[in-house]
Formats: sequence, structure tokens, C-alpha cells
Amino acid sequence: MLNKLKPKSEFSRNVLTLMTGTTIAQAIPIAISPILTRLYTPEDFGIFALYISIALLFATTATGRYELAIMLPRKESDSANILFLSLLITLVITLLTLFIVLFFNQEITDILGNQEISSWLYFIPFTVFFMGLYQSLNYWSNRKKEYKRLAISRVVQSGVTGGANLGMGGLQFGASGLIVGNIIGQSLSTFYLFRHVYKEDSRLIKLFNRLKIVALLKKYKKLPLLNLPNVLIDNFRLSGINILIAKFFTTATLGQFALAWKMVQTPMSVIGKSLSQVFFQKIASVKRHELYGIIKKFIVKASLVALPIFLVIYFFSVDIFSFVFGENWSLAGESASIMSPWLFLNFLTSPLSQIFIILNRQEIMLIFSLFYMATPLGILYLFQDLAFIDVLTMVTISMSIMLLIFIGMVLFYAKREERF
Repeated sequence: MLNKLKPKSEFSRNVLTLMTGTTIAQAIPIAISPILTRLYTPEDFGIFALYISIALLFATTATGRYELAIMLPRKESDSANILFLSLLITLVITLLTLFIVLFFNQEITDILGNQEISSWLYFIPFTVFFMGLYQSLNYWSNRKKEYKRLAISRVVQSGVTGGANLGMGGLQFGASGLIVGNIIGQSLSTFYLFRHVYKEDSRLIKLFNRLKIVALLKKYKKLPLLNLPNVLIDNFRLSGINILIAKFFTTATLGQFALAWKMVQTPMSVIGKSLSQVFFQKIASVKRHELYGIIKKFIVKASLVALPIFLVIYFFSVDIFSFVFGENWSLAGESASIMSPWLFLNFLTSPLSQIFIILNRQEIMLIFSLFYMATPLGILYLFQDLAFIDVLTMVTISMSIMLLIFIGMVLFYAKREERF
């Protein structure tokens, strides 16, 4: 009986540690957002959203998704060499990104149809490098159950980014204040993780083995072959939505949409990420026949936590956004209300997607992601002549239906494992 209770208690403590750090980290940008919306215009937020969208398309490939494999081997030496592999891939992708933005800047700018983003394309390699490095160190810390370290790194990123945004906004730097602030925050949080990993695990350098790295690269080749395309598709969906909104509507409309997405999705996704990391660690260590029960309990508990929050967003976000951020941001509040069912289901399904990694069935996620990507982009393209709110409503209904189907798929495949 004690053995059964201990993992549950440990699971709760680990979630609480990450939740505390992420709560503090999210309190900072949420607290300063009413100031930022008065220092920056919707157009500034739109340019920043466009920059992040492009950066994510490159950063997705930064580790080849091999950072996920850090959690899987039983031998620490194998995990250490996967960490080295992930870092090497990050360096290669960063150099490739630098080459692309140096020689194809104008072509990318023409595709986006926004000249303001042109000069900022040169900063994308920095974002790619720090994001890739952070992801690798993040999963290594997760394997080592260094949840306090992870929580602090998020507070560092949030605090530094917020401070830079406020300072540069007060000096009227415009969109550059948002972009540069993000880069500074990402780099310092990455340095924090790197310093602690190096300090506490410097012996890892002795475990470096080129032959083992090549062997592990082949062993976990499904991650770049199947999981990476899946993540690329996901980010192409998110980035594509932003790019098409800016292209078919206006940069200011994108700024409104981006604020709505940030205020609802970002805090919930970071909380979900904390749950996801601990959830991943748990399902990676249990027997297959236990997965179904764990997943059912997770869905129920996560729903009880998130549903009241999203009900408030659905009914009151227009008034809340107008009061907190200013009358100029009422469209953001309306967007948040419309998207709340979609974002609620997204909160539930984000951690669940890792079950297909555990079951080594990444091809299922790949197929689903193709449809999940094509749906919103297709709606935005085909109905670009309609009002933005009407198009967003169509996107929300379609995406919500697809996520309900996804939950059913997860339960179906987890249930099958009980037979073995």
C-alpha cells in the first residue's frame, strides 16, 4: 500500500515545485501586461508575433527532437551522449539558419509582405541557438528531477524579459523593445541552466563517446523522422495562423490576436508544460498496462483545474480585456472569448500527446497533425474575405472537434496496452 502511495505523493510534490515556479514566472508578464499595452501599440505586438512565428519555424529543428530521448535510456552514459548529440545538432541548425537569413532575407520578407520584419530576421539565429540549448538542458534537468532548477530558470526568463520590455517600452523603442527583451530573457535563462548543469554534472564530459553518439542517433532515428515532422507541422500551424492573419487582415489585427493568445494560452501552456514534464516522467517509468488508468485520472484532474478558468474567459473576457488593457484592446477580449473552448481542450491534450512517444507510435501523431494543421490554415485562406471574428469562430469550432477526437484516440491506444 505504501509503495502505491509514494509515487502519487512524489508526483504531486514535483508538480507543485514546477507549478510554483511557473506561477511566479507567469505572474510577472501578466502583471506588467496592462502597462505594456499602453507602451506598445497593437502593431508593435503584431511585429513581435510575426518575429516569434518565423523564429519558431527554424527553432523547431534545433535539436532534431533528440532531446526527448534524454529521458528514455536507463544508463546515464547513454542519456549524456544524447545530450551531446542534441547540442551538436543545435549548433549545426544555428549556422544553417544564419546562412538562410543572410542570403535570403529579401525573399523571406517578400513572402511575408512586411518590410518592418526584414532587419529582425538577422536576430533569428540567436533565438534558435538559445531555444535549442535550453530545450536540451531542460530535458536533462527533468531526467535528473531537478524541478527547482527548472522553475527558477523560468522565473529568470520571465523577469528579465519583462524588465527589458518595460525599460525599452518606456524609452519608446517600439517593436524592438519586445523582440530584444525576449532574446535577453531567453539567453539568460539558458545560461542559468547551463551553469548549473555544468557545475553539478561536469563529469558528463568524460562520458562523451562519438561511436556511442552515432549508435544512439540511429537507435532513436524515429524522433527526427516521425516526431520532428509532427512538431514542424504543429509550429507551421501556429506560425502560419499568425502569418496569414497579418497577410490577409492587418498587423494590428495580429497584435490583438497575439495578446488574446498570450493572455490565455501562455499561462495555461506553461502550467500544462509543468504537468507535461512530470506526466512524461511518470508514464515513461510505469508498466504499459497502467497507462490507461493514469491518463483517465489526469484528464479528470486537469479538467477540474482548468474548466472554471476557461468559463470565466468565455463569459467575461471582453470586459476584462477592455478594462485591464485599455479600450483599444477590445478585439483581443472578443478573440479570447471565442477561442476559449479550443484552448481549454488544447490544455488537456498537450501533455497527452507524449503517450505516442512512449508507445513508439509517432506516425499516429504525424497523421493527426497534418489534418490539425491544414484545417485552420485552409479556413483562413478560403474565407479571408469574411470578418476576422467570423473566421476565428469557424477555426475554433473545427479545432475543438478535432481535439475531442484526439482525446478519444489517446484513450483507445492506451486501453489496448491493458491487453498485453
